[in-house]
Amino acid sequence: MTPTKGRPRTRAVRLGPRSLAALCLVSAVGVAGFGWPLFADPTSQVAAHAQDAPWLFAGLLVLLVAVVTATISESGLGPKAVAMLGVLAATGAALRPIGAGTAGIEPMFFLMVLSGRVLGPGFGFVLGSVTMFSSALLTGGVGPWLPFQMLAMGWFTMGAGLLPGPDRLRGRGELVLLAAYGFCAAFAYGTVMNLAGWPFMGALASNVAFDPHADVTANLARFLAYCLATSLGWDLGRAVVTVVLTLALGAPVLKALRRATRRAAFETPVTFEPR
Repeated sequence: MTPTKGRPRTRAVRLGPRSLAALCLVSAVGVAGFGWPLFADPTSQVAAHAQDAPWLFAGLLVLLVAVVTATISESGLGPKAVAMLGVLAATGAALRPIGAGTAGIEPMFFLMVLSGRVLGPGFGFVLGSVTMFSSALLTGGVGPWLPFQMLAMGWFTMGAGLLPGPDRLRGRGELVLLAAYGFCAAFAYGTVMNLAGWPFMGALASNVAFDPHADVTANLARFLAYCLATSLGWDLGRAVVTVVLTLALGAPVLKALRRATRRAAFETPVTFEPR
């Protein structure tokens, strides 16, 4: 059933001023954590600590993601939303080992796109971060890259909740929009994760490794060569799988998510009547 035009969209989480401020803060630090190799001056102190900076940003990001999650939870993540979060995060974590990332076969991404679309950007950020953390525990993928993965997946899922026309666009047009977003965002996810891991190659004698003594132009050329040589096939596979699953299974999954959202009535407080 298509919602009435102009009806307010039901969201599992309403972002308040504190939540938005915390989200902007962690995003700003995340941009610095991902992009510092391309913007740090060769003579700066950051470049002088090229081997330490990735670890510093990893530790800082895990704290900030925890703060944002707690802030969003405090501002409106009620018990029904927590239950929905647990179900979707468990499902996403279970989907990730399928293919184990081989050739980019990662069906978790399509579920994150559809969930973010239905449940909104605030819920989407928390869901993406929690799902990536849970899947890392499940697959043994815990390491200094995990905070970057949590933030990148939070952005990925939140972006789906920010797409236009959530109350009016339905049917094939909506699936095409979500598939296009999933395709582009899958490449964006792979690119930012390359940025997170690229500085760790600095000690290698390679023409694609990060060079803290080179200028921005030279390092950008190295980074592009690194992406083409190491991850283009995986990113393309991830993008194609996301598109195929979105077009093939998107309609029933969106319908099920919207039905669950209506029945959950997230914005209606839970009350208990005396016996």
